[in-house]
Amino acid sequence: MRHSILIPGRIIAYILLCCSIAVNAQVEVSYSKDNRGIKLFGNGESAAVVVSPKDFITVKKAAQLLAGDMLRAGAENAEAVVTDTPDSRHAVIAGTVGHSRLIDDMIRNGKLDANPIVNGHEQYILSIVENPLPGVKKALVIAGSDRRGTAYGLLSVSEGIGVSPWYWWADVPIKAHKEAWASGNYVSPAPSVKYRGFFINDEDWGLKPWSTYNYEKELGDIGPKTYARVCELLLRLRGNMLAPAMHSCTGAFYSHPESKLVADTFGIIITTSHCEPLLLNNAALSEWDSKRDGSWDYLTNSKTIRDKWENRLNEAACYENIYTMAMRGVHDAGLVTEIPIDEKVTLIQQVIGDQREMLTRHTGKPITEIPQIFVPYKETMDIYDNGLKVPDDITIVWVDDNYGYFKKVSNDDERKRSGGAGVYYHLSYLGAPHDYLWICTTPPVLMYEELKKTYDTGADRYWLLNVGDIKPMELGIQTFFEMAFDFDNFDVRKVNEHQVKFLASIFGTKYEKEFKYILDNYYRLAWSRKPEFMGFECEWDDAAHTGLRDTDFSFDNYNEARQRLADYRRISDMADSITDSLDPQLKNAFFEMLAFPVKGAYQMNRKFLMAQLNHELLAKNDAAGANRAARETDIAYDSIQTLINEYNSLLDGKWKGMMDLAPAFCALYQNKPVVTVTPGAGERDLNIEPVETQSGTDRCMVLNLSDYDFATGASGHNINIVKGIGYDGYVIKLGEPTTPVADPTDLSGAKIVYSLPAFSTDSIDVYVDAVPLWPLHDGRSTRIGVAVDDSVKVFENKFKEYSREWKDQVLRNGVVKHFRFAVDKNKPSHKLSLICGDPGMMVQKIIIDWGGLKKSYIGPAAPGRDTGMSE
Repeated sequence: MRHSILIPGRIIAYILLCCSIAVNAQVEVSYSKDNRGIKLFGNGESAAVVVSPKDFITVKKAAQLLAGDMLRAGAENAEAVVTDTPDSRHAVIAGTVGHSRLIDDMIRNGKLDANPIVNGHEQYILSIVENPLPGVKKALVIAGSDRRGTAYGLLSVSEGIGVSPWYWWADVPIKAHKEAWASGNYVSPAPSVKYRGFFINDEDWGLKPWSTYNYEKELGDIGPKTYARVCELLLRLRGNMLAPAMHSCTGAFYSHPESKLVADTFGIIITTSHCEPLLLNNAALSEWDSKRDGSWDYLTNSKTIRDKWENRLNEAACYENIYTMAMRGVHDAGLVTEIPIDEKVTLIQQVIGDQREMLTRHTGKPITEIPQIFVPYKETMDIYDNGLKVPDDITIVWVDDNYGYFKKVSNDDERKRSGGAGVYYHLSYLGAPHDYLWICTTPPVLMYEELKKTYDTGADRYWLLNVGDIKPMELGIQTFFEMAFDFDNFDVRKVNEHQVKFLASIFGTKYEKEFKYILDNYYRLAWSRKPEFMGFECEWDDAAHTGLRDTDFSFDNYNEARQRLADYRRISDMADSITDSLDPQLKNAFFEMLAFPVKGAYQMNRKFLMAQLNHELLAKNDAAGANRAARETDIAYDSIQTLINEYNSLLDGKWKGMMDLAPAFCALYQNKPVVTVTPGAGERDLNIEPVETQSGTDRCMVLNLSDYDFATGASGHNINIVKGIGYDGYVIKLGEPTTPVADPTDLSGAKIVYSLPAFSTDSIDVYVDAVPLWPLHDGRSTRIGVAVDDSVKVFENKFKEYSREWKDQVLRNGVVKHFRFAVDKNKPSHKLSLICGDPGMMVQKIIIDWGGLKKSYIGPAAPGRDTGMSE
């Protein structure tokens, strides 16, 4: 029974508020009189938001944002007041220690103890103070250790009164109240990660056309108006840095001088991508034109390149920046110069030395006090691995392989570096083997597991997230920034619930069960194949792998394609049902954040799977069935465009131009696959529902990995079930990545053991499907022991980036190894063991075959997984 419908509206609002407090635990807000605190607004009155004239402009901006948020939340009047002599009876007084006379006077007079945040990083104190200053009876005082700390404190009040960081970017509505009271006594922790931001990338098909032809059409580009919205979002998310859009279709960030001023106003640090050294975007013709400037070659054209860097530093060094060091080729290419690897090492060593001399000269600071990063991305990793000596104070930013898996983390020696380490992670990517630019399907558990091993090995200096066009990546962005701010608040269970709780805090806790089911299945289904990958094509590849083709999902075996369609249809229908029941003001936000990705993923799968069925039925001379499958393909193709049109039409066209099936440079998934219609054959109804005749297995079996006999830890290694990733929604994790390596052949080591039945054959084939993780760092591998009874074999995944095997692995989020074991067919039962070798490895599926396994993509579903067939 859902009791929430019987609760008065004010109490419902309080329940929703508690959800927000549970996330940030910063300010307590009541919508009725609370004598512990101050009245923010009500009865025609509002507390003034007061800041000192000499405080940072970022603090004044945040005060203006809070005043505006109070108006949105129901205040009849609210304003930010810049003064050192407030005369408001109740006030929100905010300031930065050492930069605000208001705060410094309270500290000096014993009204406020700022010791907990002195010399802190982006921290604040929030407290109710009686008679804090002459003329003020009571105030909510927010004191920050620096300009962003103060701003975060002010915006925590905004969130407390129900203003989501996504109020503008995802149209999350703000509930109006007649009055609001605020209290609290809180000291914020220092952020877990020092620099936290995102990279706007591959903007050609979303943010760029939206800004150019819609939001900032006066400029006709992504410029200061757009960046004001971007930087506001970052500040509200408690981020502090931005890597601006940099594709050649977009005017370079510094080509619009106001943009850097806007960023600084919001307290946002400018960083740049791995291919923009010293803030110079060589992908933009305005910054580097080979016809005008010559070759981007430091061996032959270093003076021109250095002059460009000098000019940029003249312009930008007075602001807060994080400088990308070394250099690559133009845009996302390797060095122009074709020289042996040892000469590349020498060249890049020289480049870094020249850059550091410039930085010292232009900033007037010691080089060790200037934030710098080195990003070993793609070929730069090879240069680093071949002996490049990165100065100790430069932060090394480790990168994922563009598909969510970190290629390496800091080893023992690298953890000692004063510059520490950071990460660059992708929720969106353009490149081989295939782009994924449309919707966000990266499971939060994968993001957490991968980021945790970098964090545990010292990567707490710099976290940058590639978010494509920002939309529709809202859920992934929210999870990333909350982890970056307070990583210790998360564990693998909490992160798997995080987006569910976040959605419930906006749309209502009564939907929490539905949100859980939808998200669990949305991420599980995309795990085996992202919607963008359903054309089973590869980009920038040979002829044998280029072009749309039928999927490997089977309509004939194990209900594989049938169940996939049924599962997608079910969560799509659930999204529709929730939409129908929502208050009208919530519908837009729900469509943008959840309904569109879920429904779009379903239609993309439907498009390709029904085209495949058309081909298969035609081959069986079933022209009528093939015709119906062709029509279903057409319907799915049209449905995708209808969804996109709906997105771009929301709110009278607010997002017109933002959503598209990004074709990138050579993708084909956006097209309608070729189908054949036989004239005169008519159509027949198709039964594509899962059928019982396909649900069983014969002379093969799939282990239910959660149904094990026993698991034993040893030598500091534990065995855990991790929910939220894997073909069946969970994996077995063998130890923690940062613990010592074990012997994968040691049957007395850490292991998990399963029972197997008797077999009628002398041997069995065992297929072990693992998550395609990279070795932790040099000297580590990817070994797992696989044993049947007392016979042990070793699973080890050796591959090279961009090899065929690596491409196949990242497209299916799995790597399968086949083992054959001799068995005694006279034994009544057997045991299968997984033994920890290189800790942190994850197994997602095990299939045992003794002569009956049929062709499919990922094999039969594990026993016990909810297939939805019961309903």
